[in-house]
Amino acid sequence: MSQIADIPELVAAAAAGERRALARVLSLVESGGTGAAEVQRALRNAPADGYVIGVTGAPGAGKSTLVGALLRELRLLGDRLRMSGGRRDDGVFIRSMASRGQQGGLAAATQAASLALQCCGWPWVLIETVGVGQVEVDIAAMADSTVLVLNPGWGDAVQANKAGLMEIGDIFVINKADRPGCADTRKDLLSLLAQREGESPPVLETVATEGRGIPALAEAIAARHEKLAASGGLEVRQAGRIARMVRLGMRAEVERRLQTICDSTSFEDEVARVAAGQSAVPDAVERLLSAMDTERHG
Repeated sequence: MSQIADIPELVAAAAAGERRALARVLSLVESGGTGAAEVQRALRNAPADGYVIGVTGAPGAGKSTLVGALLRELRLLGDRLRMSGGRRDDGVFIRSMASRGQQGGLAAATQAASLALQCCGWPWVLIETVGVGQVEVDIAAMADSTVLVLNPGWGDAVQANKAGLMEIGDIFVINKADRPGCADTRKDLLSLLAQREGESPPVLETVATEGRGIPALAEAIAARHEKLAASGGLEVRQAGRIARMVRLGMRAEVERRLQTICDSTSFEDEVARVAAGQSAVPDAVERLLSAMDTERHG
């Protein structure tokens, strides 16, 4: 199934529960280009009603262990949250996505992969980031709920605050809470969060390696899900994610077309004319953009 014409069949197989087909679909999404576009076209009528959870925090915070424990607990809540009826639950599917040196590309591919997973029937989509920074803020914007994971000690809380995550975290977790300094970290976090507008988010303590605090975290996520579902917030967030995907797609396409022009002899000619004093930069830019528009419309 390497041809574009086979992609609808591949997508149908992924939606029917074939894990190898799903892996192929996500590979197409991650690679971008025509294949990714065809995947999105094939999924356009599928409901994307999964619940997306972003898990972020400083390296070493124990996010992966926390996610593993959280997944097991969340699957027990599926019936309560009405996320199992008619939807497949055949385990967990894990996918690592590399930035390949392009942070913006990672964010776009991750969001597209998240949407594909939902459209293929996966009720829970957890996005775990590698650290805290602009990429993590971008990825957190894709989630219905964002869980910020910290450890006892003031350092990573300061880092998270500087990264801007204190403003977008919906649930805060002090993992490795059996270590010294947990009470001080909790106090400092509550002080910072008191400065936020609106309802203060929950601050929970976990020891993920032992499963301690994981049920309470799952309950906090479930409570937020129910609140968003009741208020219409889930639909608003989904619409926002789609709008963001359209913007990212437009940006990628514009950059592709610009690169095509920059690689052309026309670009070299315009640069030479400006260097020779025969043209000005604004005029060269205008002619090149006009050429790009002409190419677009044939």
